[in-house]
Amino acid sequence: MGLAQYAVIATGEEWGVLHDGNLNAGYATKEAAFESAAAAASLAIRLGHEVHVSVPGREEEEAALTKRPT
Repeated sequence: MGLAQYAVIATGEEWGVLHDGNLNAGYATKEAAFESAAAAASLAIRLGHEVHVSVPGREEEEAALTKRPT
């Protein structure tokens, strides 16, 4: 089977999930984007794919789950 990669990325003040060159954006929090990626990854696992999910760490001035400064 193939490799399914999901990357949670910041898109301005929102978050998105990058997969196969397509961006699914509009998530208010990093956690919401991760949950979407995890659901898609779960399906990919059932289909037999190797799965990679990446989520960036928090930057110094960033709130825990959003892109807004603390």
